[in-house]
Amino acid sequence: MSFREDLKERLKDPDFAREYKALEPEYEIIKQIIMTRNEQNLTQKELAKRIGIKQSNISRLESGSYNPSLGFLKKVAIALGKELHIEFR
Repeated sequence: MSFREDLKERLKDPDFAREYKALEPEYEIIKQIIMTRNEQNLTQKELAKRIGIKQSNISRLESGSYNPSLGFLKKVAIALGKELHIEFR
């Protein structure tokens, strides 16, 4: 079973679907960081060097095991040549 198939099946459970939806903003920012870093052909180590931190911090961020501050996300955005925008919908 692929990840997408497994996820589709799990989302049938209302409790799982609610929790998954609650984490969507975190997953979205992680996805955007990884995608932008890869588009720029940067390694985690190279991005970390631009920010002035250890590679392990980028690894934890991208794995979702680190809850970054707004200030940290601003530094990541600047290092990637991007602007950080946060909005309520």
